[in-house]
Amino acid sequence: MKKKIVKKAAAKTAQKPAAEKTHAKSAGAIKKQYLKSGTACSVTFRLPGRAAPKAHMVTLVGDFNNWDQQRTPLKRLKNGDFKLTLHLSSDREYRFRYLIDSSQWENDWQADRYIPNDFGCDDSVVAV
Repeated sequence: MKKKIVKKAAAKTAQKPAAEKTHAKSAGAIKKQYLKSGTACSVTFRLPGRAAPKAHMVTLVGDFNNWDQQRTPLKRLKNGDFKLTLHLSSDREYRFRYLIDSSQWENDWQADRYIPNDFGCDDSVVAV
């Protein structure tokens, strides 16, 4: 009986496309969870460790913190990714970027879109 259950579970896992499995594990993402009131959204920002493999510190810099380069540090996870959750007001778009070790800027690979900035590159945008 147990063998059948294990085989069925393995068959379900095998049906998932390989690209989807890899994407879920390593690509990082912006996750949004709207609060019941609808006036705010809990947004989780995640920078994959492969985007900053030797980083000691990553901060989230954007409209929501007046582009303060030190106020919003991300936590480094055991797998090397960096993660932070913020509550943001709904019905808005926020420009942001990741600052790695106070010297290297990185966009979010899963941003809702990108907007050119005054410095000749793009800002990531999250719409909530």
